[in-house]
Amino acid sequence: MRPHLMRLTKPTLFTNIPVTCEERDLPGDLFNNLMKDDPSTVKGAEIIMLGEMLTLPQNFGNIFLGETFSSYISVHNDSNQVVKDIQVKADLQTSSQRLNLSASTAVVAELKPDSCIDDVIHHEVKEIGTHILVCAVSYTTQAGEKMYFRKFFKFQVLKPLDVKTKFYNAESDLSSVTDEVFLEAQIQNITTSPMFMEKVSLEPSMMYNVSELNTVYKDSDRSSTFGTKTYLQPLDTRQYLYCLKPKPEFAEKAGIIKGVTVIGKLDIVWKTNLGEKGRLQTSQLQRMAPGYGDVRLSIETIPDTVNLEEPFEIMCKITNCSSERTMDLILEMCNTNAIHWCGVSGRQLGKLHPSSSLHLTLTLLSSVQGLQSVSGLRLTDTFLKRTYEYDDIAQVCVVSSKFPAES
Repeated sequence: MRPHLMRLTKPTLFTNIPVTCEERDLPGDLFNNLMKDDPSTVKGAEIIMLGEMLTLPQNFGNIFLGETFSSYISVHNDSNQVVKDIQVKADLQTSSQRLNLSASTAVVAELKPDSCIDDVIHHEVKEIGTHILVCAVSYTTQAGEKMYFRKFFKFQVLKPLDVKTKFYNAESDLSSVTDEVFLEAQIQNITTSPMFMEKVSLEPSMMYNVSELNTVYKDSDRSSTFGTKTYLQPLDTRQYLYCLKPKPEFAEKAGIIKGVTVIGKLDIVWKTNLGEKGRLQTSQLQRMAPGYGDVRLSIETIPDTVNLEEPFEIMCKITNCSSERTMDLILEMCNTNAIHWCGVSGRQLGKLHPSSSLHLTLTLLSSVQGLQSVSGLRLTDTFLKRTYEYDDIAQVCVVSSKFPAES
């Protein structure tokens, strides 16, 4: 009894090295005629290295994480006797587990001389490092002796992609976008052959909605920011961008999205050679949410441009980020060199329960032209005698009243 193993992969295009010369050289047309008679060359384009023929794999080749490993196993009876009760088992040993890949573990009643038992196994590779395919065969001879042997086939699983992620918080202070998170994913092809990137998507966690920013929309057409060619050459890097927004039911509840939060995971699908597919999913991506302290003040609405020394209104949102403590707040408004608040400073805002919010409309004016920062708001919790200061919470462009601000 003898087992045979062959990895099943798609063929590659046959390549040859064209040798040419000019007509005035000594060989004359000899090389050109030989290439025209070569069945592996493309007729009319003999000097191209790629031919029309396909080449079967000559060795085990490279196996990459995320690809499907397929193998053909054949157990051949080399003896001149009939053997009985044959059982073939194929296991894959990784660094962390042992997997049974046999399609069937049924016992074959008998195997005649020069006959064989064939099996095809498939496995989606999910670990890098050393893998050992163990083929175990047991059978009974005509004399009733039970025989057993194993064969080991070792191969390495390599990493096909290098994935790096970066998180960016939205720079605006407006509450409609403050909780937005931008994810930049840098994907590098670290194999030795080009990849066709079929899909790169972000599967968000239950707290977020995602918008991919890798498509350009023009009229009714949409096109990829990477152009029509979605190939990733060896050692090339491509950057993908996504915008995540908290779902309304989570955004309205202060204090839920804080600390370490799960953003989601990347799903990457690619193809190599003649359409061999690979797929990788990253582990859950985590991000440290920005801390807002006990009380968060954000701007709901503010005009972009205002007139000099003319009052304008802004709407603020004050949120109690504590999940346990009720606050009794007092609002103070402090003037700056450019910004002057209109209204009563030191007024009571009342009690604010945990994880709840209130909206407040304030009036102010600017005495200086240019881009001015809105500053000078103070909130005091009378229960703890603690004051929270809010400066540079927004910016507004102040223009002369001779040039009215656009509405």
